[in-house]
Amino acid sequence: MPGAATVGRGKTAKGLHSTAIRGGPLADNDGSDVIAVGDSKRRNDRAAEAIAVEARYGASNYAPLPVVLSHGIGAMVWDVQGTAYLDFLAAYSAVNQGHCHPRLVAAMASQAATLTLTSRAFYNNRLGPLLERLCTTFGYDRALPMNTGVEGGETAVKLARRWGYEVKGIPDNAARVLFARGNFWGRTIAAVSTSGDVGSFRGFGPLVPGFSQIPYNDVGALKAALEADPNVAAFMVEPIQGEAGVIIPDEGYMAAVGRLCRKHRVLLIADEVQTGLGRTGYMLATEHDGPDARADIVVLGKALSGGMLPVSAVLASDEVMGVLSPGDHGSTYGGNPLGAAVAGVALDILEKEELCASSVARGQQLRDGLTKLSQSGTRGSNLITAVRGRGLMNAFQVKDDGREGGTAWRVCVNMAHAGVLAKPTHGNIIRLSPPLVVTEEQVDTALESIKRALRATVQTKK
Repeated sequence: MPGAATVGRGKTAKGLHSTAIRGGPLADNDGSDVIAVGDSKRRNDRAAEAIAVEARYGASNYAPLPVVLSHGIGAMVWDVQGTAYLDFLAAYSAVNQGHCHPRLVAAMASQAATLTLTSRAFYNNRLGPLLERLCTTFGYDRALPMNTGVEGGETAVKLARRWGYEVKGIPDNAARVLFARGNFWGRTIAAVSTSGDVGSFRGFGPLVPGFSQIPYNDVGALKAALEADPNVAAFMVEPIQGEAGVIIPDEGYMAAVGRLCRKHRVLLIADEVQTGLGRTGYMLATEHDGPDARADIVVLGKALSGGMLPVSAVLASDEVMGVLSPGDHGSTYGGNPLGAAVAGVALDILEKEELCASSVARGQQLRDGLTKLSQSGTRGSNLITAVRGRGLMNAFQVKDDGREGGTAWRVCVNMAHAGVLAKPTHGNIIRLSPPLVVTEEQVDTALESIKRALRATVQTKK
């Protein structure tokens, strides 16, 4: 494969210039810049077979890019054909510490050989230290361990409702929880009941009552909602909306939200499942707006295990967490010793490797590069209509060129051909969230690949 970065297991690629996901040349009209070269039929058949088996036996609830990954390290992943890619999705920010971080692999292997699961019917020697680490790191009194991010969100809502009845004095079954329009925190019945995306809840009714939506980044709307209804128990909000397209609120929005919630005795729930743990350059994204933005309840997940297994946690004060008694909430796997051991190391990596600082530096480099590219006048650069982000939670928006399939999807396919993996969201937005261990050189390589992918997008015929 001329010019391709085809790398074997255990090796790294310092420069990615061209790769192929399904073959087929994508070149300038003069043929001078081929960015993907067709591989042999035998190698393509390995990917096609894997895709076919999943399509035959799996549910059709995802639409992935046609890339079949087999292994990874750091910010790099490889497919079954041995082709290397820069991962600029990082499992939706679950792999902040990088793929298969050696310390995480060692911690998981060691604990897996010792004790994996006890349920919460008994104590284990790993959970206590993790809970202490969470509370001291983030400054909360209590932590409740769960598994997935959506379980964490459900836990936060249950806590808020119970607190509303027992502490605030809301009449039975009258508590309301507010959510920001454009939110995304999972696909359970409760989560989709808070969504304004018809595709998320269509055909799944009846939806859970007691939830209302208000506009995101609108302090006035929150003020009006709180003044109109004394039975609001909580407002759950993402400091930056991820699935909506990396929507960053105005400076001071979260601080104003915090002040309003305290004034009306309403709990502020910060959904930090994607934004937390270094992704935006802070351990918690609410820190950007200062102490007034401090949430009453924080939901963490994804990178809490560094992508090794599902681990989530809910943080709160004694007053809030104190509304629970034995039997009120739980999870067989939540707080298991395997997850607790791994999560402790995941937090340690974020701090000792100074990944918050890396997120700030590499994120600025990425945004500067995208902005420069959008203004460069090179072929395809005019597709970029907006660049935004904080830390390594970024996105660029592309204009619809009116062709079948969607511009953002075709850009992402061409990016994969050029050696960078990303996915579109909300039609014309491409989210870029690489592992926080991504290097300066790798960001430069990704920018060059995006440049070539944009050029290929505008020159490829229907």
